[in-house]
Amino acid sequence: MSEPTLPQQPGEAPEFETRDPASPSFWDERFERGFTPWDQAGVQRAFEAFAAAHPDAAVLIPGCGNAWEARWLAGHGRTVRAIDFAPAAVASARAALGQYAGVVEEADFYAYTPPFAPGWVFERAFLCALPKAQRASYAARMAELLAPGALLAGYFFIGETPKGPPFAIARDELDALLTPFFTLVDDEPVADSLPVFAGRERWLVWRRNDAAPVRA
Repeated sequence: MSEPTLPQQPGEAPEFETRDPASPSFWDERFERGFTPWDQAGVQRAFEAFAAAHPDAAVLIPGCGNAWEARWLAGHGRTVRAIDFAPAAVASARAALGQYAGVVEEADFYAYTPPFAPGWVFERAFLCALPKAQRASYAARMAELLAPGALLAGYFFIGETPKGPPFAIARDELDALLTPFFTLVDDEPVADSLPVFAGRERWLVWRRNDAAPVRA
């Protein structure tokens, strides 16, 4: 497995023992040592605008990290569940969410059944955190979770990266991955990305097609 190439927040990047982003321990070590340069510590403009435009949609957030978006949604009275398979990430999110900590669960995205039918799955630094070998399973699982007409919306890290995470995805590969299940309905540039994603994020909204779900 290649070395992670996320730029460190001020200071030198620490040395890590774990190298496999498919393992919860990889992320546990980074949260425990405060190495989270993907963490927005708030919500971005496109997310807030989209959430405001879809006030009745129940939201699932996989790979939630500190789950700032879940806090925003819960604070606005929305139905939301945020999941992560790394115990340290879940603990960090629950501490950050305070009174809304109950919306965060430790769970495996590929096995988790949310307590509601999501109207929207929010993508934020989840696909790009996954090993490339999991991409087909990601697409099929998203299709399984969402009913026809429901939405997969969020920030997608576009391009090529020799190492990762984050693992950028070529735009034609992303389109090929999702179009068997989804139709792209919105595509916008992102002006308020973190440095690790700057210039390479797109805000994309995909609507689930009418085809029957496919199990991951």
